[in-house]
Amino acid sequence: MSPVRVRFAPSPTGPLHIGGARSALFNWLFARHYGGAFIVRVEDTDLERSSRQSEENILSALRWLGLDWDEGVDVGGPCGPYRQTERLELYRRHADFLLNSGSAYLCYCTEEELAAEREALFAKGDLPRYLGRCRNLSQGDCARLEAEGRKPVVRFRVPEGEVVRVRDLVRGDVAFECSEIGDFIIIKSDGIPTYNFAVVVDDHTMSISHVIRAEEHLSNTPRQVLLFNALGWQTPEFAHVSLILGKDRSKMSKRHGATAIEQYQQKGYLPEALVNFLALLGWSPGGEEEIYSLDELKQQFTLERVAKSPAVFDLDKLNWLNGHYIRNTSPDRITDMALPHLEKAGFIRLPLSHQDYEWVKMVVSSVLKNLVCMEDITGHVSFYFKDQLEVREEEAKEVMAWERVSEILAAVKERVASFDVVTGDGARAILKEVDKRLGAKGRRIFMPVRVALTGSTHGPDLNQVMVILGRDRVVERLENAFKRVAE
Repeated sequence: MSPVRVRFAPSPTGPLHIGGARSALFNWLFARHYGGAFIVRVEDTDLERSSRQSEENILSALRWLGLDWDEGVDVGGPCGPYRQTERLELYRRHADFLLNSGSAYLCYCTEEELAAEREALFAKGDLPRYLGRCRNLSQGDCARLEAEGRKPVVRFRVPEGEVVRVRDLVRGDVAFECSEIGDFIIIKSDGIPTYNFAVVVDDHTMSISHVIRAEEHLSNTPRQVLLFNALGWQTPEFAHVSLILGKDRSKMSKRHGATAIEQYQQKGYLPEALVNFLALLGWSPGGEEEIYSLDELKQQFTLERVAKSPAVFDLDKLNWLNGHYIRNTSPDRITDMALPHLEKAGFIRLPLSHQDYEWVKMVVSSVLKNLVCMEDITGHVSFYFKDQLEVREEEAKEVMAWERVSEILAAVKERVASFDVVTGDGARAILKEVDKRLGAKGRRIFMPVRVALTGSTHGPDLNQVMVILGRDRVVERLENAFKRVAE
């Protein structure tokens, strides 16, 4: 295999989305697996919609996912510049070569003329394509049209009667009839190159060895192959990765979950969970294991195991993976991720003192088993931060209506008040002692206490809750619950 050089070339017209992130990841894994180079360049020729803000959003999202690059807009490299708008002279030079060789020509057709041509083709049931009205204009024709004030585009002259054959590393051999393509624009009237032309010039001048991208670009491939051939350049290897569908097998959209990487970052997903999930969208390592670090993915990734069939975006699986990573990362890291969500909910005010931080860390650690993403934490820990609890669950109300609840709450309160500090062992001892003294069994003791302390029948380990709340707050909540039951 020749030196591997792959690229991720986003258009900076919005945030990095799931599909783009997967393409970037597959390219990165392929490059790192074979010891090659990963290049990030920016296709910003959509002048109206492109922005540096979107560009930075995309680069920031890639960094958050743990991906680095060897060449690119922010790190430079020998093949720069890496923004298309900074390479316009290069495209113009190669377009002139195609014009001079007869592989391209000037086209003066107006939008109205092209629209009428498309409508006529539709009416006949034919594929819409350019029929070559300006293919054989003389110099005099060009001069006359320019005198009318028409600004030409540059069109590529598609060979007639030929078939473009592409050996795709994922999809196998694919053939395209040139008769169905039509002469296509490579330079617009404002001098800006079209996608298909710019990408060919960039891939060649950056020595790209493999083009790994989404299946939706497969239809662009014959045009690009024709351009490579006309320019006398070797084509890179192509690999078109399957589409991402929702669980209902329709095209991925917002109703299947967030589509932008920054949304998952804001919700409190861990980047390693998202990377693990994205890697398994259309690629399989071949075993039953589903948990992979970035280094493990890098070691195992090959295009041979990329599937032809569409990948299904399963939010439940992503949530399961994220929950796994949440429970297996450091308490300090998870606490730091939780802080913005707790502050937004009004539970804390940053910055925290060391003592308060350690207390919040205990709060966060107590609910890890219930978390899908860090955004969920506020609903699980709100009872820790409230001065007054409301019992709204019907099941919790039923618990507080059990016989002897007042007696149980009073007994537990009395024993807690006798401690200087409530520890985990102390909390267990208190509940066991009250159980033994009153002759009530297990659930009959701890369920009323749980509702009194948390307002719910579900939640963190009760002993842990008592430690985190501390003696005084436990006593206060038990007293308040006793009064409500006695009313």
